[in-house]
Amino acid sequence: MVMIDQYIFGCFAASLFGFALLYNLRRKIRRNRGSKAAGKDECITTSAAAVAGGLRQESGGEPDIIIVGAGVAGAALAYTLGKDGRRVHVIERDLTEQDRIVGELLQPGGYLKLIELGLQGSGYITADCVKEIDAQQIFGYALFKDGKDTKLSYPLESFDADVSGRSFHNGRFIQRMREKAATLPNVTLEQGTVTSLLEENGTIRGVQYKTKKGGEITTYAPLTIVCDGCFSNLRRSLCSPQVENPSCFVGLILENSGLPHANHGHVVLGDPSPILFYPISSTEIRCLVDVPGQKVPSISNGEMAHYLKTVVAPQVPPQLHDSFIAAIEEGNIRTHPNRSMPANPRPTPGALLLGDAFNMRHPLTGGGMTVALSDIVLLRNLLRPIDNLRDGSKLCQYLESFYTLRKPVSSTINTLAGALYKVFCASPDPARKEMREACFDYLSLGGIFSNGPISLLSGLNPRPLSLFLHFFAVAVYGVGRLLLPYPSPSKVWLGARLLSAASGIIFPIIKAEGVRQMFFPATVPAYYRAPPVN
Repeated sequence: MVMIDQYIFGCFAASLFGFALLYNLRRKIRRNRGSKAAGKDECITTSAAAVAGGLRQESGGEPDIIIVGAGVAGAALAYTLGKDGRRVHVIERDLTEQDRIVGELLQPGGYLKLIELGLQGSGYITADCVKEIDAQQIFGYALFKDGKDTKLSYPLESFDADVSGRSFHNGRFIQRMREKAATLPNVTLEQGTVTSLLEENGTIRGVQYKTKKGGEITTYAPLTIVCDGCFSNLRRSLCSPQVENPSCFVGLILENSGLPHANHGHVVLGDPSPILFYPISSTEIRCLVDVPGQKVPSISNGEMAHYLKTVVAPQVPPQLHDSFIAAIEEGNIRTHPNRSMPANPRPTPGALLLGDAFNMRHPLTGGGMTVALSDIVLLRNLLRPIDNLRDGSKLCQYLESFYTLRKPVSSTINTLAGALYKVFCASPDPARKEMREACFDYLSLGGIFSNGPISLLSGLNPRPLSLFLHFFAVAVYGVGRLLLPYPSPSKVWLGARLLSAASGIIFPIIKAEGVRQMFFPATVPAYYRAPPVN
């Protein structure tokens, strides 16, 4: 009965797709953010060494906001709130430059948000944070499957030439953002480890942390924003986390090698799961091999090198094969667990969660920084009308709107990441195999069939309904391929199973995101919350 219901629903979705095609042809997407640059920011004068040493910018008095963590979310938030005149105290566990294998690809939608965050004052944050770190422009993706490949370009025709995706060393990018935040006199950056949130009568009043020298310090602020990353030890106080570990990334760096398609991310639909390649500097290509499950072959005893050479290397595009083997021989192999966690906040007066501490998705689509920067733009706009943050209860009630207003962007990117990962992974199930093949061929059609999904992935058109319709369009396209030119009972049954498999992939993700918040946010009362009267 469940399969029949899912089949009927899939057919209904297919009929909606025809309407969506007509709707999309009539609708013109007008986006001029970033298309008319008025000027550029001045160069950073604060040195990286000063930031790494725990630079303190004294602003006097108790801070308005404490930010726990100075990664992408924390550093961007500190700069943004500081530009708005808030006194901000940032506490980061380690202010030295980190060497990570994720967080290296910023989608065009995230790049536009980065520009938007820098529109205050003298110019653009991007002039400082993306330049001079050898960041590479990304104009789309190339997909590889069974010796075939197709190129998908971002729909950037209506934007300036500078607007595109960016890929870089994550540590360099974060250091530049920290330096940018540290130039503001009302922003304090301090190295320390927050051990607990200070609660009084149900309201968070501040934090307790250990300094770089080991001293215990208590500091207070009307609002504490926790963005201490995917391994957050504070999130349980502010949300009900349901963390999943679908896979791990194995990271390598290929040196002095060219990609088959320059300035594009490359996704190989391998067996058992995808393999990614993208440039992170003018001479380096990052390779991320997805390994399903929580356990990976041991690096120390050579099992990982053997796995990469015997299982992965034969699936790598020929242009990259020799460099891939050389990177394995060099031995600098890194791993990172991939996590997903839907946002499930517990609104708490005096505190807020942000970034990967709050919401995670599979990093296959590189959407994490786009979601975080979009959340920061939204939060900045919500806080701007409020001068006094001290009424924690009223502020908490008002900021419940944040959780609803963020849903169109975050749920689109989260759902796409989870769904694409499951579709791109190899499976012995014939229905899943057909879905995978249909997805590759659907995207290869070009036009609206590729522009629609790539605009969703890039963060340029974060519309949940568009995602839903394209996903089931892929399923219906797969069914059509099975039934033409002559249907048979076995093909009809396989087509029904394909629709059922598609439903089984996307519906649990939508349920976790929240159907009402995702598709009908305007029906949620918090959507209309007005700022409290000071």
